Amino acid sequence: MIRLVLFDIDGTLLHTSGAGEQAFARVFATEFNVPSGTDKIKFAGRTDTSVVRECFLLHQLEPSPENFRRFFDTYVFWLDHFLHHLPGGAHPGVREMIGALRALPKPPLLGLLTGNIRLGAEIKLRRHELWDEFELGGFADGIDARDAIARRALQLGRGRLGEDLRGEEIVVIGDTPLDIACGRAIGAKVLAVATGSSRLPELREHRPDWAVEDLRQLTAREMCG
Repeated sequence: MIRLVLFDIDGTLLHTSGAGEQAFARVFATEFNVPSGTDKIKFAGRTDTSVVRECFLLHQLEPSPENFRRFFDTYVFWLDHFLHHLPGGAHPGVREMIGALRALPKPPLLGLLTGNIRLGAEIKLRRHELWDEFELGGFADGIDARDAIARRALQLGRGRLGEDLRGEEIVVIGDTPLDIACGRAIGAKVLAVATGSSRLPELREHRPDWAVEDLRQLTAREMCG
């Protein structure tokens, strides 16, 4: 029986027309005087913290706590701005899957496992009325590695349930090979969805438990057993 389901955000729950990437670029241009600061940087499946660190090093900026704080204080302003000026919304089947999971006779905890910082995740999900659907989350605040975020989410799930959780009782849902890898890092089952930057054949190469075009192609009962 599945007792914890952890969702990625970008490409899995939501499409935002690149609001986060545009916010990153705007911060580097306005706050650090680095135009085109995120050119050639890959965002998919990564953590906010690791992307900022890579950009700092690429442009000879000190990756100090002060610069990270300066970056993210400005980032959340621009993120909110772009989310209100760009098209976006939940991917097909997302709201239906969440509703079906909650309707199960023994519904699992629903949480987040995301490379977003917590406030960035909240801004994105509140914009599309999804934040209150989740009871816990692993976020990228101060964490570079996606696997470490997965372990944090697992720890929170165990704390909320008050007992141990085995890998086969957890499902991680994501849209990139990196999501699959971090799910495997905690021994979880993985549902890969091709609603983000990775296509279905690429996702299948990484051997998730399920691989679908979108969340309409798998029911909550099929996933939770």
